[in-house]
Amino acid sequence: MNAAKTLLNFILAGALLGFVVASWLGPNYLGWYNETPYATQTMCNLPEVVRKTSADLISYQVIGGGVGAGLFLILGVVVVRRSHRKARVQADQTPPPTEPRATA
Repeated sequence: MNAAKTLLNFILAGALLGFVVASWLGPNYLGWYNETPYATQTMCNLPEVVRKTSADLISYQVIGGGVGAGLFLILGVVVVRRSHRKARVQADQTPPPTEPRATA
């Protein structure tokens, strides 16, 4: 159960980090992508542009959250396996023999 909690924490942290990174980088990318070339004037349907841009930002956030969750799941599996391996090695080691106490 402890391994499942650890993996879930890694997944949630990765998803949160992915959402944050996508929210931070997404608007800059959308601004660059929707910029008109050669500084020409264009006529556009502004409500449609706003809807499309908002939908694109949300989809980037979902993709960023999924990628972050996947990467942190892999990282969590590596950490859990390493901790189990260390615990198994420590359990296999025999303690040093103790000398009996001298009675006086």
